[in-house]
Amino acid sequence: MPIPSQLSGSQAIAGFDPFSSTLHTVVANEIREMRVKLEALAEVLVCDEHFAASYLEQLQDFDYLIQHADECVNLLERIAGGEDSLTAIGHIRLGAVQQRMRDALRSA
Repeated sequence: MPIPSQLSGSQAIAGFDPFSSTLHTVVANEIREMRVKLEALAEVLVCDEHFAASYLEQLQDFDYLIQHADECVNLLERIAGGEDSLTAIGHIRLGAVQQRMRDALRSA
């Protein structure tokens, strides 16, 4: 498959990106890998009772980052699967993340 810069004006379809679905899937996999590493690091830190007791709020931030990454992965996978952006955003469970996505689309 030719890359977009190799497509002539008559071959390119305005608003169509033949690599969009693949790129969304690849980025979702990259974020999933980051989430897995965050989970592993959080598990190591929680095992240290002194650390866990001293840094409870920061460990809750790890949990939020893991959930946030998960929501972004799910969003990208839904869009890569053909779901429209507004519907895909509606599935985000973290209210603040969903709102930021809606705000971004409104300002686009």
